[in-house]
Amino acid sequence: MESTGVFWKPIFNILENRFTVLLVNARHLKQVPGRKSDVRDCQWIAQLLQCGLLKGSFIPPRPQRELRDLTRHRTQLVEEKTRTITRIQKVLEDANIKLASVATDVMGVSGRAMIQRLMEGETDPHKLADLAQRQLRGKIPELEKALEGKLTDHHRFLLKLLWKELAQQEELIAELDAKIEEHTRPFAAEIGRLDAIPGVDQRVAQVLLAEVGADIKPFPSDQHLSSWAGMCPGNEESAGKRRRRRITPGNRWLKKTLAQAAWAASRTKNTYLATQYRRVAGHRGRKRALIAVGHSMLVIFYHMMSSGATYANLGGDFFDRLEPERLTRYYVKRLERLGHKVTLETNIAA
Repeated sequence: MESTGVFWKPIFNILENRFTVLLVNARHLKQVPGRKSDVRDCQWIAQLLQCGLLKGSFIPPRPQRELRDLTRHRTQLVEEKTRTITRIQKVLEDANIKLASVATDVMGVSGRAMIQRLMEGETDPHKLADLAQRQLRGKIPELEKALEGKLTDHHRFLLKLLWKELAQQEELIAELDAKIEEHTRPFAAEIGRLDAIPGVDQRVAQVLLAEVGADIKPFPSDQHLSSWAGMCPGNEESAGKRRRRRITPGNRWLKKTLAQAAWAASRTKNTYLATQYRRVAGHRGRKRALIAVGHSMLVIFYHMMSSGATYANLGGDFFDRLEPERLTRYYVKRLERLGHKVTLETNIAA
């Protein structure tokens, strides 16, 4: 606390009795050469501020900060809910009940009904498997074998305890969803336009508005936004050689959401983002492909918010139409390697 008082006193005198707080990125401060000792660090920072060498960091307005608190808390609750579901599956596995090996979603309608009957004391696998609904009814023989376990009183106590915890978490998440929807009601039009991006739903759009904001004037370009979010490679070069290409720390909440949205976009059909994922994943790996697609989604978000335009899908064949001659040569060489003689004819109708 003593260093804080020494730090602000020179700034108070320099600004002519006006107390101003400037939030500065420590990385930018350390890049300026000068005195770095702890004793004179406060004086050096005050001198840099007087000369205008310090740049203030992005501080969103209060409504956006409140929306950030809500979306981030919801993310934490969703992660806690996932951990609770994992603990429930662990208790079932300990009782030799292999429900997860048959049902894709253990917490679906059928799975919840079976677990509740197990907690009530039902042990007959035939009656439990008969609770399956819709497509899961086609797996009743497999369910009967998976439900042949030995559930003790200890297991039932743990299941009831975890079930109460899961219900409380779902109730809190629903309450948070209603509050977030109330805060984002003025941005309903923006959320509707962002929902057209493959992989982006209402929840992802809410996180984008909470972390970046509807007003993107603090970011001069999409490159600045990508660097701030940590969705671009690092720029560490020494003696003409790139040392590391890792992405910068950035905003971890935004990066996590963009990675999840990129994974969803990679599963879509006939979209530019899905084609980009497969194109990058083939030679750079899946993780780097997710970062590349997430970066593209962030750039799309920037231009949509800055110009007010709607999303236009470039199509899954965008890269093929970008360099058709190169693609033609590639396939001709592949056919020739297989021993075929290729003769190309131009389609006039095309």
